[in-house]
Amino acid sequence: MSSPENLPLETAQKIILRWDSTASEEAREKMIFDQTTTNRDEIDLYLQAVDEIQRSISSTSLSDNHPSKPSSTIQIAMARLEDEFRNILISHTNNQIDPSLEDDTYLSSSSSKLQDEEDNSYDDDGVDVDDKLHRFDSNCSVATTVTTASTYRSASSIREIDLIPSEAVTDLRCIADRMISSGYLRECIQVYGSVRKSAVDSSFKKLGVEKLSIGDVQRLDWEQLETKIRRWIRAAKVCVRTLFASEKRLCEQIFDGIGTCIDDACFMETVKGPAIQLFNFAEAISISRRSPEKLFKILDLHDALMDLIPDIDVVFDSKSSESIRVQAAEILSRLAEAARGILSEFENAVLKEPSKVPVPGGTIHPLTRYVMNYISLISDYKQTLYELIVSRPSTGSRYSGDPSTPDMEFDELEGKPPLAIHLIWIIVILQFNLDGKSKHYKDASLLHLFIMNNVHYIVQKVRGSPELREMIGDDYLKKLTGKFRQAATSYQRATWVRVLYCLRDEGLHSSGGFSSGVSKSALRERFKAFNAMFEEVHRTQAVWLIPDSQLREELRISISEKLIPAYRSFLGRFRSHIESGRHPENYIKYSVEDLEDAVLDFFEGIPVSQHTRRRSQ
Repeated sequence: MSSPENLPLETAQKIILRWDSTASEEAREKMIFDQTTTNRDEIDLYLQAVDEIQRSISSTSLSDNHPSKPSSTIQIAMARLEDEFRNILISHTNNQIDPSLEDDTYLSSSSSKLQDEEDNSYDDDGVDVDDKLHRFDSNCSVATTVTTASTYRSASSIREIDLIPSEAVTDLRCIADRMISSGYLRECIQVYGSVRKSAVDSSFKKLGVEKLSIGDVQRLDWEQLETKIRRWIRAAKVCVRTLFASEKRLCEQIFDGIGTCIDDACFMETVKGPAIQLFNFAEAISISRRSPEKLFKILDLHDALMDLIPDIDVVFDSKSSESIRVQAAEILSRLAEAARGILSEFENAVLKEPSKVPVPGGTIHPLTRYVMNYISLISDYKQTLYELIVSRPSTGSRYSGDPSTPDMEFDELEGKPPLAIHLIWIIVILQFNLDGKSKHYKDASLLHLFIMNNVHYIVQKVRGSPELREMIGDDYLKKLTGKFRQAATSYQRATWVRVLYCLRDEGLHSSGGFSSGVSKSALRERFKAFNAMFEEVHRTQAVWLIPDSQLREELRISISEKLIPAYRSFLGRFRSHIESGRHPENYIKYSVEDLEDAVLDFFEGIPVSQHTRRRSQ
C-alpha cells in the first residue's frame, strides 16, 4: 500500500468518489468501516485518501483554477465519514448498562420499626415499612477511573464499563479527527450526541428512570413516591458511577487530544439532558409538601446524594458541566432543609394530635406507639441528623405559663447536641398530650393506669434502643421511670385505699373499749362492703389492660402485698364472729386463696366470666 505522502491526488479523489453514496448503489449498500465486508487495507486506503485531499486543500501551491476541486471532494468524503461515524456508534449501542444493577447501600432497613408488631397502622397515615435492601451485581467488564486527589472517595467508587470495543473506538477516533480537522466539528458532535443520548435514554428505561416533570412527581401519591424513591436511589448510583462515568470515558477515548474541550462538549451533548432529568426527581421531592411520614425517605435521598456528590464532582468536573454540580448541591441543601422542617412539623403534630376518645382499658395509645417508633427511627439516622439539626426546638421554657404548651428547662440539657434535645422535647410534648387525653377517663384509677402504661412504653422504647438511650441520657430516663412508677402508686392509692379501708378495726366495737366486744352487725356490714368493692374492682379491672407482662406482674404483686396480708389478718381476727352467726357464707365470700387467684385476673383485658371459665378448664 502506498503511504499517504505518495498517494496521488487524482487517485485519492477517485477513492473518495467510489464511495460516494449519492452516486453509487454499491456505496449506499456497503459500509467502509464494516470489517465483515471490507478489509482493513481498504479502510486505511480511504483514510489516506481523505488525508491527501485535506493536504491538497491546505496547500498554498494548489492554484485556484485547478481542474479538480478538492473542496467538493472533501464534502463528499465528510458526508461519507459522517454516515460511517453514525453507523459505528449505532452498531455498538447494545453493549450498555446491565439492567440488573441493584446496589442499594443507602436504604435504611430499620424503617419497619415505625410500626411494630403490636400496632400496624396509625390513623391510616403511617410510614411505609417496606424498605428492603437490594444488592448490586454487575456482569459488565469494569474499568476503574482515576479520581482527583480533591475528593475523599476512593477510585473504586466509580465503575466504568467499555461501551464500545477498542477497535471501534479507534475507528471513531480516526473519523472524528478528520471531520474536525476539515471543519465539521458541529456535525461530528451532533451525530455523536444524538446516538449516544439515545443509548443513555435506553439505559435509563432499563434502570427505571422515568421522564417525569417536577409537577408530575408532586402529583403522585406518597405510596407511589416511596417506590420511585427506592428505585431512584439505586438508579442514581448506577447512572453517576457507571453510566455517566462510562460515557465520559468514551468521549475521552474518542476525542481527547483532537481539539480543545471537544470531548467535554460531546459528553455534555450526550448526558446533560438525562442528568437534568435524573436530578429533577430528587429536586421535586426536596420542594414537595412536607409531612412526617416523608422524613425517612428524604433522609435516604439525602444520604444517597451526599454519598454521590464526590462522584458527581469527578464526573462533571468541567466548566461546561458546572450547572449539574450546582443543581446536585442545591438539591442536597433543600433536602437538608426539608428534613429540618419535617422534624419541626412532626413536633407540632404530636403536640396538637386531637383524638379525644379514650383507648379501651387504659392501654397504650396509638400516638405513643407511633411517636416512639418514629423517634427510634430518627436515632437510626443520628449521624446524618447530627449534621442537619443544629438548632434547639423553637418551643420550650419561654412558653412557661401557657396552658396549651408544655414547659422544658433547657438548662438541664446543657451540653447535649440539638438532635438529642429535639428528641427529649418530642417525648415531653407526647407526655403533655397524653396527660390531656387521660382527663377523658371518668375513672381516676384508669387515668393513672393509662399514664403508667404509656410512660412505661416510652421508657422501654428508650431502653431498647442503644442509640436512643445514649441521646436521651440516663438522667432523663430516670425522670421518666419515676413518672410511670408514680402513676402506678397513684393508681393503687385511687383503687385500693377504699378497699383496704373496709379492713380496718375502727368502728367494729360495740362500746368504748377495744375489749368491750365486737358489733356483729357492724362487722357484717364491713364484710359486705369489702365484698362489693372488691367484686366491682375485680369485674372492672380484669378488662383493663397492661400489655407489658412484666409490668402487669409487678403491679399484681404490689397489690397482693397490700391486700392479702390485710385480708388474712382481718379474717383471722373476725372470722369466728361471723361463723358463729347465721349464714356466714353471705359475708365471708372469699378465702385468702380466692383473693390470690382473683388478683391474677387483673389487667388481662378479659371479662371475669372468661377468667372463671378458663380456670375451670
